[in-house]
Amino acid sequence: MSAAESGIIKVKTIAARNTDILAALKENSSEVVQPFLMGCGTKEPKITQLCLAAIQRLMSHEVVSEAAAGNIINMLWQLMENSLEELKLLQTVLVLLTTNTVVHDEALSKAIVLCFRLHFTKDNITNNTAAATVRQVVTVVFERVVAEDERYKDTIEQPAAVQGNSNRRSVSTLKPCAKDAYMLFQDLCQLVNADAPYWLVGMTEMTRTFGLELLESVLNDFPQVFLQHQEFSFLLKERVCPLVIKLFSPNIKFRQGSSTSSSPAPVEKPYFPICMRLLRVVSVLIKQFYSLLVTECEIFLSLLVKFLDADKPQWLRAVAVESIHRLCVQPQLLRSFCQSYDMKQHSTKVFRDIVNALGSFIQSLFLVPSTGNTSVTPNQTGSNASGSTGSAQTNPGVLGMGGGATVLPAFEYRGTWIPILNVTVQGSAKATYLEMLDKVEPPTIPEGYAMSVAFHCLLDLVRGITTMIEGELGEAETVNQTTTETTSLPAQASERQDLQSVSDQSEKELVNRAVWEEMVNACWCGLLAALSLLLDASTDEAATENILKAELTMAALCGRLGLVTSRDAFITAICKGSLPPHYALTVLNSTTAALSSKSYSIQGQNVQMISPSSESHQQVVAVGQPLALQPQGTVMLTSKNIQCMRTLLNLAHCHGAVLGTSWQLVLATLQHLVWILGLKPGVGGALKPGRAVEGPSTVLTTAVMTDLPVISNILSRLFESSQYLDDVSLHHLINALCSLSLEAMDMAYGNNKEPSLFAVAKLLETGLVNMHRIEILWRPLTGHLLEKVCQHPNSRMREWGAEALTSLIKAGLTFSHDPPLSQNQRLQLLLLNPLKELSNISHPDIRIKQLECVLQILQSQGDSLGPGWPLVLGVMGAIRSDQGESLIRTAFQCLQLVVTDFLPTMPCTCLQIVVEVAGSFGLHNQELNISLTSIGLLWNISDYFFQRGEIIEKELNKEEAVLQKQAEEKGVVLNRPFHPAPPFDCLWLCLYAKLGELCVDPRPAVRKSAGQTLFSTIGAHGTLLQHSTWHTVIWKVLFHLLDRVRESSTTADKEKIESGGGNILIHHSRDTAEKQWAETWVLTLAGVARIFNTRRYLLQPLGDFSQAWDVLLDHIQSAALSKNNEVSLAALKSFQEILQIVSPVRDSEKPDTPPAINVSVPVVVGTTTATSLGRSFMRTDSIGERMGRYNGSELPVVTDEIEDLNLWWAAWNSWYRIGSESTKPPINFDKLTFIPSQPFLTALIQIFPALYQHIKTGFSMDDLQKLGVILHGAVSVPISSDASPFILPSYTEAVLTSLQEAVLTALDVLQKAICVGSENMQIMYPAIFDQLLAFVEFSCKPPQYGQLETKHIANAKYNQIQLFAPAEWVALNYVPFAERSLEVVVDLYQKTACHKAVVNEKVLQNIIKTLRIPLSLKYSCPSESTWKLAVSSLLKVLSIGLPVARQHASSGKFDSMWPELANTFEDFLFTKSTPPDNLSIQEFQKNESIDVEVVQLISTEILPYANFIPKEFVGQIMTMLNKGSIHSQSSSFTEAEIDIRMREEFSKVCFETLLQFSFSNKVTTPQEGYISRMALSVLLKRSQDVLHRYIEDERLSGKCPLPRQQVTEIIFVLKAVSTLIDSLKKTQPENVDANTWAQVIALYPTLVECITCSSSEVCSALKEALVPFKDFMHPPASKVQNGES
Repeated sequence: MSAAESGIIKVKTIAARNTDILAALKENSSEVVQPFLMGCGTKEPKITQLCLAAIQRLMSHEVVSEAAAGNIINMLWQLMENSLEELKLLQTVLVLLTTNTVVHDEALSKAIVLCFRLHFTKDNITNNTAAATVRQVVTVVFERVVAEDERYKDTIEQPAAVQGNSNRRSVSTLKPCAKDAYMLFQDLCQLVNADAPYWLVGMTEMTRTFGLELLESVLNDFPQVFLQHQEFSFLLKERVCPLVIKLFSPNIKFRQGSSTSSSPAPVEKPYFPICMRLLRVVSVLIKQFYSLLVTECEIFLSLLVKFLDADKPQWLRAVAVESIHRLCVQPQLLRSFCQSYDMKQHSTKVFRDIVNALGSFIQSLFLVPSTGNTSVTPNQTGSNASGSTGSAQTNPGVLGMGGGATVLPAFEYRGTWIPILNVTVQGSAKATYLEMLDKVEPPTIPEGYAMSVAFHCLLDLVRGITTMIEGELGEAETVNQTTTETTSLPAQASERQDLQSVSDQSEKELVNRAVWEEMVNACWCGLLAALSLLLDASTDEAATENILKAELTMAALCGRLGLVTSRDAFITAICKGSLPPHYALTVLNSTTAALSSKSYSIQGQNVQMISPSSESHQQVVAVGQPLALQPQGTVMLTSKNIQCMRTLLNLAHCHGAVLGTSWQLVLATLQHLVWILGLKPGVGGALKPGRAVEGPSTVLTTAVMTDLPVISNILSRLFESSQYLDDVSLHHLINALCSLSLEAMDMAYGNNKEPSLFAVAKLLETGLVNMHRIEILWRPLTGHLLEKVCQHPNSRMREWGAEALTSLIKAGLTFSHDPPLSQNQRLQLLLLNPLKELSNISHPDIRIKQLECVLQILQSQGDSLGPGWPLVLGVMGAIRSDQGESLIRTAFQCLQLVVTDFLPTMPCTCLQIVVEVAGSFGLHNQELNISLTSIGLLWNISDYFFQRGEIIEKELNKEEAVLQKQAEEKGVVLNRPFHPAPPFDCLWLCLYAKLGELCVDPRPAVRKSAGQTLFSTIGAHGTLLQHSTWHTVIWKVLFHLLDRVRESSTTADKEKIESGGGNILIHHSRDTAEKQWAETWVLTLAGVARIFNTRRYLLQPLGDFSQAWDVLLDHIQSAALSKNNEVSLAALKSFQEILQIVSPVRDSEKPDTPPAINVSVPVVVGTTTATSLGRSFMRTDSIGERMGRYNGSELPVVTDEIEDLNLWWAAWNSWYRIGSESTKPPINFDKLTFIPSQPFLTALIQIFPALYQHIKTGFSMDDLQKLGVILHGAVSVPISSDASPFILPSYTEAVLTSLQEAVLTALDVLQKAICVGSENMQIMYPAIFDQLLAFVEFSCKPPQYGQLETKHIANAKYNQIQLFAPAEWVALNYVPFAERSLEVVVDLYQKTACHKAVVNEKVLQNIIKTLRIPLSLKYSCPSESTWKLAVSSLLKVLSIGLPVARQHASSGKFDSMWPELANTFEDFLFTKSTPPDNLSIQEFQKNESIDVEVVQLISTEILPYANFIPKEFVGQIMTMLNKGSIHSQSSSFTEAEIDIRMREEFSKVCFETLLQFSFSNKVTTPQEGYISRMALSVLLKRSQDVLHRYIEDERLSGKCPLPRQQVTEIIFVLKAVSTLIDSLKKTQPENVDANTWAQVIALYPTLVECITCSSSEVCSALKEALVPFKDFMHPPASKVQNGES
């Protein structure tokens, strides 16, 4: 009590004296505390509790001094020994130690011991509270050290070097708190080791487990204390580690199942609590103090690895795995292991061992049933997994397990089934068994726990390593990019050397890289083995996903580090997972073989690569065909395969850049999967699910069906992402695709099965997305497609190759490159080149694709092709005739598009190529329409040239200049077709040459069209050509063409062509090749002639016009003489055309109308002008314009007349040759003899007048002779009986044929020319007469044509039936022609009778001689009109000719004419031919009057001029008249009866004439008079007789009339008498002798006797006869008178 009171006083004093009460209290705390301590000493519970509470309050106010604290602790110790208030004690100790640091050294140790002692009491609560307090106290001790270090951290003192052998207790260097901690920790180690403590005096007992827990907590919570203080570090090394190792020994030695008896000493059995705590300590040591305890850690880690062995107890393996898991989540730590052990030379490869141990561990779990608790495979789950078919699936996205919720996630391998437990959160090693500090007996470990932990170890290991390395890599890369400009991935080995030089930065990086590589190299085999096994065994989708993710990240990491083998190994694993088990895929098998050949031995444990088990409990989601040469059966894909496939896609998609050569693996696998799933490439190369009909073998569940579009999409995205790869990686990808494609192609050889198009499709996709850098991959890409795929025999493969190639080209051209294609010609040509290369492939399907591509390019890019045009046109031009119709048609479509739309946009230099290509289509013989249309295109092209002439010319000249310059620089001659001509003209010439080639095509229609086009173009556009170019046109184009046509025509086949292909009937005029060629010849010749005609003003100034003219004439001649009517006629039409040429116009004489040819020459040239092509042209041909083209110096040289004449004479010679050849009759005749047709001959003759106009000045007699031969020959040609109805006029109308017209016209032209010509021309008259007279003779003697048998048409009136008689040839009816000729003769003679030549050449005699023929024939003439015309003509001619003859009588030029004339009269008047029976009286009288006219002519024109006429002639005339007048019948009446028709009138006229002449005073010779007198007396005597006889008969006849003849006779006699008396009266009396008069008068009585006759006619005649006698009645004169007179 007293103590308490003094304490109170003390407190009061302190309170009064000191402002700072607490500080003062502290100084006197011993006294203040004393009463409480005593109170506690009473052992009275209530007091004790109060006192402890009070002490605690003092302590909490920190007013306890060191001494006081010591007293307190002593007092607490006593209480402890008396087991009083144990919990309060603990509380007090805790407060005392935690409030401040007054308690230390001995006091502290006592306090700690006190707590330990309480921990071992019998009371559970106290035990536990004490344990907690101990833990707290230990923590407090170490916290003090930390605080102390914090306080002193600024005053750095030199730590004394610790000698190796220094006493354990030399801790003099430590500060107080540290010293306490040191002592405490040292003693803990002692205690755990079961040794006596140094510092914690008074300890009675201690457990190892508690000691280990305390050690662990200190090490775990205060690592910095150990790391900062050498003394502590020393403790770790010297005490803790050996302790741990020693304690571990039972575990190490223990082998499960080894019988104790076998070993000499009993082996201590592992004890779970200690073992587990030891592992915890080890974990902490490794985690916190690894850097200090490198060697020790090596041992620990090796131990850990050993604990995983299969012969260790199950719980030991479980906690070992948990410990390892703790390490696995610390990548930096793992990294350190790697650096410290694996990378050192003679060190254990700890890191590798850990990983491998995990692998072996997992493997062992599958191979050895877990000891202790072997579990039966839960049947229902297994069967469920394998038997479920996916029917109960609700979530389509999950491909995994069907069959409801009963299925646990598990691994299942070869019958061992291990469930997967959810043991930990990803990335944290939350252990279960390492935390079981309260358990003394080893726990039973649930099945699958160890496996699950090991599984997570692997996953965390992978995750940790990869994130760490990738992070560091990322940093390194960013640093690199900043320090050096190299942006390349350091992963590329080739770059490494460059980086070394950079700086220490890079050295550090090299060190890092070495570590990374070592880490990967150390762990990948083990990881891969374990993961592959797990992947194979996994039946849980999430687990599979995690495994795949791990494999994927590893593969990517290896790729980034450039570790090819490991990268490929991981990828192979994923690939194998994607494919059905035992799937034969060479790429993968080879890689695995390489791997499995290295066996990894880890301290005697072999890690085998476990081959996948076949009995998989996976749900099958797809069945398909394997992609193999001979697929056997089908293969099945499970949902896991699909999962792997997605991972594979993911890998390729995200890590494509680091795959390098493994692309091959990845793509090969994908290809097979795609094949099995039946995905087929679509547009742009994307793979789409194939149709359900793909094959009977492909079966897909709904689950996979919904997934296919996703897969297909990812596949596409995978290749889309190739645009983000760097160039090298991209090349890897392309190479891989190419080699895949090669494999697929090898497989598709020799069979037409569906090939795998995966590679081709993906090449296309890759190309399409990398357009921005297409140049770098274009060559390998297109090269492969071109050389390999497009030429493959399998059509589907080929088709896709072409599809890919063309799509790429199209995309390349449409892509907006930078710079654009228009500025990057090289790129454009690069892109188009493969299109051209396709032309070397002969497969038509490829070519179709190629052409379709061209078509599309044209439609989309046509305007911007520029320099690409030659390539594009080349493609069209490369099509050959034998390549099938559809190909040619498509190519032609392209060409049409070019010609219609793109000519203006292409470079002019390409126009020539367009012409070539268009021409080549014309020559294709597959499809006639295409050939014809292509000719149309050539026409359009020529039109285009014409319209844009100037622009094209400019551009071509510019180009030419450039080329010329280049050629000069290289020193070569510029070589192009038609060289000297300017480029624009060359273009035209190429066009003409092409058309020229088409003009000799084997097909007639093509020839015709080409010919028309050629001549129209030259005609329409020829004016654009330079003058000099015409030379080439004429010689190289036109004549060359003519030569070829002539040659083909003459050698053409004469066989009949049955039909023109199909059912086309051929007209008979075209039914042989020869006839078809004839048409071509006609066209060509006409065209050339037309050009010569219309363009002569251009052609003539050319130097060799006359040669050209000769050549042309030669062609005309050979055509005209060809044995084909059509050709020959056309040749003449062309001849006509060129002869209508007017001479070139002079300046002096402005163009008048051409000199009129007074002959209408019908020009029958068909109108094959341009209009026949349905276009009209502006003809720029007016003469003014022609002249305009040759401005100034270029005026056409005016050719002189002589040259002109030469041309005409050349033409005349040709004409003569044609004429003489064609009209010459052939020597012998057979059926095939060719006889020229009438139209031909007509045309031939019609040419002459026009020709003659030009040559008349030099036309000589010889020429006239030649002409005559031809005219004669032409008229003589007979016509064939088939043609006769058209040519022969019907006989009722006597018309001339056109040929005959022409012949007469020709002669007419001649005579007109002679008429106006000079003197010397007039000598030609006789020749013309000869010619005409020859024609006149045809009236009676038709001409002969060789030996040909012709039917002569006799008198037309009676012989019409004969017209269709069977003779082959019919001679013409020449009568009308002869008669017309006669008229011409008469006309001409009337004009020219007096001409000297006509007189000298005895023309008159010839005329008479010719007329004599029809006149003598008279009634026998073929036509009656002939002799009548002859008579009238004779009369006309004589009326003009006789005066001329008299005039020239003296010259004797007409001497020979007179006898001819006399004979002619004689033959006509006394003709031998009898008149036809049906001649009417009127006709007879008409004919008689003609005879009378002749006699009158004699009386008026001849007899009066007898003195000028030869006497013989007069004599002949007299005799003739005599004969006529006596009346030529005989005196016997019987004969007279026959010819009733006496020409009374004629006789009368003859008689009168005779008398008149007889008694005219003109009679010169007595002979004449004698004749007439003789005749007179005979006449008179005869009259007398007749009269007498008549009278007699009259009398006898009585009433009967006398016969008509007699009556006629008497009448005639009476008329003669009257005539005679008249004549005698008119005559001068002296001319008549008396005798005559006497005889006359003597008739009178007889006459009178006749009066009685009854006939009135006789009476009237008698009257006339009697009247004149009145003149005799005059009175008789006296003789005197008479004598006088």
